[in-house]
Amino acid sequence: MLQITDLSARVAGRLLIDHATLTLPAGTKAGLVGRNGAGKSTLFRVITGDLASESGSVSFPKNTRIGQVAQEAPGTEESLLEIVLKADEERLALMAEAETASDPSRIADIQIRLTDIEAHSAEARAAAILSGLGFNAAAQARPASSFSGGWRMRVALGAVLFSRPDLLLLDEPTNYLDLEGTLWLENFVARYPYTVIIISHDRDVLNNAVNAIVHLDQKKLVFYRGSYDQFERQRAEKMEHLQKAKVKQDAERKHMEAFVERFRAKATKAKQAQSRLKALERMKPLASVIEEGVVPFSFEPPEKRPASPIIKMEKVSVGYGDAKPILSNLTLRIDTDDRIALLGANGNGKSTFAKLLAERLTAQSGEVTRAPGLKIAFFAQHQIDDLRPAESAVQHVRRLMPDAPEAKVRGRVAKMGLATQKMDTPADDLSGGEKARLLMGLATFDAPNLLILDEPTNHLDIDSREALVRALNDFPGAVILISHDRHMVEATVDRLWIVGEGTVKRYEGDLDEYKQLILAAHRGGEGKGAADDSKTTKVDQRRDAAAKRETLAPLRREIKALEAKMQKLQTAIGDLDEKLADVALYTRDPATASDYAKKRADAVKSLGAIEEEWLARSEEHDGAMAE
Repeated sequence: MLQITDLSARVAGRLLIDHATLTLPAGTKAGLVGRNGAGKSTLFRVITGDLASESGSVSFPKNTRIGQVAQEAPGTEESLLEIVLKADEERLALMAEAETASDPSRIADIQIRLTDIEAHSAEARAAAILSGLGFNAAAQARPASSFSGGWRMRVALGAVLFSRPDLLLLDEPTNYLDLEGTLWLENFVARYPYTVIIISHDRDVLNNAVNAIVHLDQKKLVFYRGSYDQFERQRAEKMEHLQKAKVKQDAERKHMEAFVERFRAKATKAKQAQSRLKALERMKPLASVIEEGVVPFSFEPPEKRPASPIIKMEKVSVGYGDAKPILSNLTLRIDTDDRIALLGANGNGKSTFAKLLAERLTAQSGEVTRAPGLKIAFFAQHQIDDLRPAESAVQHVRRLMPDAPEAKVRGRVAKMGLATQKMDTPADDLSGGEKARLLMGLATFDAPNLLILDEPTNHLDIDSREALVRALNDFPGAVILISHDRHMVEATVDRLWIVGEGTVKRYEGDLDEYKQLILAAHRGGEGKGAADDSKTTKVDQRRDAAAKRETLAPLRREIKALEAKMQKLQTAIGDLDEKLADVALYTRDPATASDYAKKRADAVKSLGAIEEEWLARSEEHDGAMAE
């Protein structure tokens, strides 16, 4: 059990946690949420003892092992597998002692403990974790120094997961993972046998991997049972009740104050006035409901809509310089209203493909045709480093609007979502989320027809991610999205392309099917060392599953078309209900009212028929998948 009692913590003179109390039962998987800058990482530092609290205490059972990802990624000449295996210090110490121990009793104790901690399967477990994080067998044998910083951070994550601490602290672990790694980590955390606290802005991770939410709000810690969606509902209800109670209390207080003011001087009413005055003193004022609004994202709509396809590829190959192509045989088209997510593990070529689309790379062979006048905006998270650190947001935008008046320049910065007090702050002093907003505003400055986003959410909190989802859905052009945030992918795109095996292909399944495919592949990888025929069986199973999905693709498209019709009819019925709710319509224009009623009845009848057809097709699809 983790017990936080009356805790206060301050960083650089700023009070972030104020007399907060929390009890976290052993085995809880808790998501720690709160706005950026609220103090979530500060709380982790207090728990680990890296930051002294101003008051209060943090306590947990004696000998509790706390684990978190190392601040610096390993860069030694040791192999990845060796680095991860070294993370279990108890196992290493016991194995070293077993080499020299001579006392029979101690030897027995060592062997029993090695069995308890499953030392015999350590290498297989370490390899499975690294595989889940995107490292194949060959990569696991390479030295850490041969990998870039982002990949090394995955190794650091793998090391802490392998060490299996009693209290696992994860601070935005998906920021350096792809979607495939995120799906694996989500599954790993959900099955982890000990206590986990994870700071994450990924809604799906918080819905599927945790069973509690700890909300850091207004410097206090509030515990909620359940997933993030359940937390949102509970908190909304709580705030609604609090607002109603405050309105009621304010009215009661006002009434008491008026009575006291009116009768305090009258001898016959003085006693009652004094009684109400004491009641007022005892009445603890309820806090006002404070909802910090999130500034929306805004993308300038394109001035002209080019004809489809806006990009067409015929047998295209692309790579870097004269080296072997990363991607080959690309025969694809992108239309004006396409919403496409690129799936596939990091290193398979998603960013290479995005750069080809954005004309940052030239095709090595084949033909790429672009619509005349096509404008493309390209946002990649690493481009944040390209911001001029000493220049403010206003100075960045003025470069693009050299002749515009100051008010117009600042108005454009405001549309990017930067507060007035931040407009003149040097880019180097902005938060990660503010830098991302500035960079996205600069990338989309010229009203593009095609928006390419490569991991746009890394520095955005949940509410800002929702604001980005709304902006993407309102954007009238085409969107290509690379993201490890499954919620964003599901909420904004309608087509999936897989980048892998040296090419780009359409994927007819949905993200749930893709998740099962990824987890099944990792389960197959966990059994390395088993007979070759079992591995072949796994491959055959996946090949059969892919063939089945391809066969069922027309049926799946039919189901989606029916769903679109149902949605359209439901919207029409809602609009008619709103019109028919106008009581005056029946006397003002009875003919129109009758027409609306008839249209509604027809729509309800059509909806019923389509729902029946949808149900039949869905059952047919589910039955075929289960065979």
